[in-house]
Amino acid sequence: MIRTHPHPETPVSSYSPDQLRSALGAGLLSFPVTHTRADLSFDEAGYRDHVEHLSGFGAAGLFAAGGTGEFPALTHEEVLAIVRATVEANAGKSPVVGPVGYGTATAVAMAKEVEAAGADGVFVLPPYLNELTQDGLYAHVAAVCRATTLGVVVYHRANARFTARTVARLVAEFDNFIGFKDGICDIDLLATLHATHGDRLVYVGGLPTAETYALPYLELGATTYSSAIFNFAPAWAMDFYTAVRAHDRAAVYDKLREFVIPYLDIRDRAAGYPVSIVKAGMTAAGRSAGPVRPPLTDLTAAELAELTDLVKRVL
Repeated sequence: MIRTHPHPETPVSSYSPDQLRSALGAGLLSFPVTHTRADLSFDEAGYRDHVEHLSGFGAAGLFAAGGTGEFPALTHEEVLAIVRATVEANAGKSPVVGPVGYGTATAVAMAKEVEAAGADGVFVLPPYLNELTQDGLYAHVAAVCRATTLGVVVYHRANARFTARTVARLVAEFDNFIGFKDGICDIDLLATLHATHGDRLVYVGGLPTAETYALPYLELGATTYSSAIFNFAPAWAMDFYTAVRAHDRAAVYDKLREFVIPYLDIRDRAAGYPVSIVKAGMTAAGRSAGPVRPPLTDLTAAELAELTDLVKRVL
């Protein structure tokens, strides 16, 4: 098994990879939106206020500048600024996981940079554009694991479609490979991974509006999921998660009927809305995070009004 060693200038995380895996799997995960001004520049003050607000609701981890945080629309410098702001505003209340992506050389550089910025873990988003062989996907993640002492979570989505064999290879070779987020709804694979590796990995439900799938995913070993709704309705999101973990089917399906299903109706009206609707939810909740960046588009005024009426039900 390959073990990485900290660079002398890199701050040491409060979480070992094993500790991070346990922490992330024990509660609900937050993927904060990235705040923007009207001119689409990063609103760091607004973002810090948001992280401080969310930190009071007990999330098990904050994934900075992830998919909901519009990672593909951020510059590398902005990603690092967001990670640093998250670490400082969160003030140690929850582990902070920083993103890496694009080509392998860039992902490796970003992994070192987010570790130096004080993150407690690394989230590997799918590589940019290219279709991948399993050997290529393995080499990509392996390079990131070698580049950092932090726990590494991969995102099974788009062109980063892992087989059970590739995951097993990474588990065997890297003790800091700790997590698997499913954004495809690959039930066969999740069942295989949980049956094979058990608690060696943390399994994260990662489909858009993950609350929809949270109860069945729990049976597949996914004890947690990424809640975008937590951004604008954190108390409701935590109540929903508590019901899921308690296997309270009646409460879960009541909440799905009352809020999630009509929310999905708005979300599904345009491509890209799984992120756009979260920022709109912030506006509906009176905590505006600004517009989304192109190539995403914001909800229409009519859709925002409809969403605002819906969000009022859960605040």
